[in-house]
Amino acid sequence: MGTLSNNKVKALKKKMLLHTCCANCVLYPVSILSPDYDITLFFYNPNIQPEYEYQKRLESVKSAASSLNISLIVPDYHPEEFNILASPFKDEPEGGKRCGICFELRLSETAKYAAKNNFDIFGTTLTVSPHKNSQIINNAGRQISGKYHIDFYIADFKKQDGFKKTMQLSGKMGIYRQNYCGCIYSIRDRILPG
Repeated sequence: MGTLSNNKVKALKKKMLLHTCCANCVLYPVSILSPDYDITLFFYNPNIQPEYEYQKRLESVKSAASSLNISLIVPDYHPEEFNILASPFKDEPEGGKRCGICFELRLSETAKYAAKNNFDIFGTTLTVSPHKNSQIINNAGRQISGKYHIDFYIADFKKQDGFKKTMQLSGKMGIYRQNYCGCIYSIRDRILPG
């Protein structure tokens, strides 16, 4: 019996476009998904501000993608796309309506790109965070999947110590770890309280 080359095995897997917000959140989900999916990372995060923070996270994702031998797609950075949608909800608490809008924006762009570029499925690493409501993220993904006619991978990566595992992996790799979600409102609430 013959063996399959890595390229042939890769060709047999479903193509997944996996949105990620940072390198920390990508490590554990990729370890779970890579046996079954040919993963391409998608770093679309107009919510991450200021720009120097966006660049730090992007460089970390590039490093992780290279270490994991995974392709990475980085659309242009346009924070105004987030600001226009989120500013009416600037006084919402972390985890409120503003966050739901942010999830929808990023998942919509991921699904749209996936559908246009012949991916079989899309997903996100956002659910690995204990600060993110997986039910809200998965509900948004389900709705968006119908709009773009592409499957969404439903997950709650924080289960079974997913967050702890991803932080251990990122610590071993020396990956930059941010101290706020990403938007100007979360930095205000996290770093400049009261």
